[in-house]
Amino acid sequence: MSDEKFDIPEELASATLPTLLTAESTIRFRCHKGISCFNDCCRAADITLAPYDVLRLQRRLGMNSEQFLKNHTVPFQLERDGVPGIKLRTDDEGACLFLDPENGCTVYEDRPTVCRYYPVGLLALRRKDSNVAEQQYSLVVEEHCKGHEEDRELTVAEYRKEQGVEEYDEFNREWYELILKKRSGGPGVGKPNEMSLQLFFMASFNFDMFRKFVLSDNFKRTYDLPQQTYDELEQNDEALIKFGYRFMRQVLFAEMTIPEQKDAWDRRVQERKAVWQARAEAEIARRNAEMEKAMREETLGEDCNTDSCGDRD
Repeated sequence: MSDEKFDIPEELASATLPTLLTAESTIRFRCHKGISCFNDCCRAADITLAPYDVLRLQRRLGMNSEQFLKNHTVPFQLERDGVPGIKLRTDDEGACLFLDPENGCTVYEDRPTVCRYYPVGLLALRRKDSNVAEQQYSLVVEEHCKGHEEDRELTVAEYRKEQGVEEYDEFNREWYELILKKRSGGPGVGKPNEMSLQLFFMASFNFDMFRKFVLSDNFKRTYDLPQQTYDELEQNDEALIKFGYRFMRQVLFAEMTIPEQKDAWDRRVQERKAVWQARAEAEIARRNAEMEKAMREETLGEDCNTDSCGDRD
């Protein structure tokens, strides 16, 4: 595949790109409790979380979004324009906080995508002449891992099914595509403003806050959605995640898939005019106060820093 050219997102590719695999490629690997390296990979954890990872873990722990993000994640930049991401928090030695030295992962049924795939690496790649991202794989071979020496062979597709990654991929794929599209869009897309980055973080990870946002009166006055959609977003976390991808495409790339109310634009213009007018009036008042203060200081011949200055005739 050396003649194929791909755009490879920095956060999804390793420092040196190994041979690309397909779902039909065969790998040799097995991890189990009796293996000599059991838990070694979890003692040096560097786990980037995708939206569905966050949802499954916060459900498992019985936490809301704010609690989970505060207690179990650390922020980092997914790509050079400041698009925000999160990693799983570790202890001071770099070990996963969910690691039990004797029994392994304490959240195994809800472990993140990266953990499920290991030692297979998931790569969302886009050919230079295509707008569609393709799912490819690679094999990560680390010196400490003895799983590659086990006497078992299976295809990547079989391994994916065994590890339960298909459900995770279903919900995370569009999110990876958003990141890839942002990186490969070049100057035409432009650097997101601070508000767009905050919306990206909220829709990607802070589901409780995002739910409040889409169910707010202001959101409903702006977007023309049926009540049935709002009811689903209020009750269904998975539906909320997928709606978040639509919303981010609209905010970041102007892909208008969420219809707006007919008067939404005019109303936003009027609201902004009111804000601008209030700011202008406040600035005029501030300047007038400074001018009045300067005139009094010049007239009285002293520094006028207290309210008593204004009491003089």
